[in-house]
Amino acid sequence: QVQLVESGGGLVQAGGSLRLSCAASGRAFSGYTMGWFRQAPGKERESVATIKWGSVGSTYYAVSVKGRFTISRDNAKNTVYLQMSSLKPEDTAVYYCAAGSRWPSSSLTDFGSWGQGTQVTVSS
Repeated sequence: QVQLVESGGGLVQAGGSLRLSCAASGRAFSGYTMGWFRQAPGKERESVATIKWGSVGSTYYAVSVKGRFTISRDNAKNTVYLQMSSLKPEDTAVYYCAAGSRWPSSSLTDFGSWGQGTQVTVSS
């Protein structure tokens, strides 16, 4: 098991940027596929971006964020990031970090460890 703690959420105006961080502890971080997911009020949790295990991770992005968000990882720091730019009000959600072992993967069911989430609110 790996323990995950997200940070970096907050309130931002539309068009602005935020960077989320997820610090991991526990078993070897570089061996995990990492993902960011989000859940807006009244909606199901959805995948945002995932990155393959290893030092040069392949990535996946949801269509709704492609070109605006970038997922990256620093295995030396046991941290995965989500750089969010050109934010829109519809990006408002609780963002969760998760760890899994499969690739390719964007399915919630492939991720067994989850953080507590961080709120991102985009005002119009």
